[in-house]
Amino acid sequence: MKNTLYTLALLVSFSSFGQTAKEYLKSGNDKHYAKDYYGAIADYTKVIELVPDDAAAYYNRGNSKRKLKDYYGAIADYTKAIELEPYYAEAHHFRGITKDFLKDYNGALSDYNKSIELDPNNAKAYYNRGRSKGELKDYYGAISDLTKAIELDPYYGKAYYNRSVMKENLGDLNGACADAKKAVRLGVTNEAEWVANHCN
Repeated sequence: MKNTLYTLALLVSFSSFGQTAKEYLKSGNDKHYAKDYYGAIADYTKVIELVPDDAAAYYNRGNSKRKLKDYYGAIADYTKAIELEPYYAEAHHFRGITKDFLKDYNGALSDYNKSIELDPNNAKAYYNRGRSKGELKDYYGAISDLTKAIELDPYYGKAYYNRSVMKENLGDLNGACADAKKAVRLGVTNEAEWVANHCN
């Protein structure tokens, strides 16, 4: 999933430092997109040194740490971003994703719930919550979330794919095949072999 990097920050604080913090933030974002995650972390850390209450810098640094599989470090940064800005929907969302990597599915659900409460039109948050519910074997709950993700984004191939898996787990082969075929049409090519072997 593509990261959302924020350039939001306290403009008053930036002006106090002659744009230096803003330049570090931009440099960090550029390095992150270039996959220089260590360099990005160094730049975001500099921003934090200059503007300690900049939630966006903690959030972005968390994204870079997550890319390096420093999941505990990423969670710490997302948590700090949320402390500074409690209504930071994406920080809740990506903290949930990171908890998923650590198999803390109940913790992930808590974060996805908050993210969806703050941003109810985020298809990816419903998709990820659905996947976590699937890991907890709440297949009906997973299907409900994946269906909502599809309502918000009708071309969400991975949501169709995962919904097909949940339906298969419930023994609904016809429903699983319908979703799997749709996923293939939307470019989820790893479903093609399953469709060929299980569907008419």
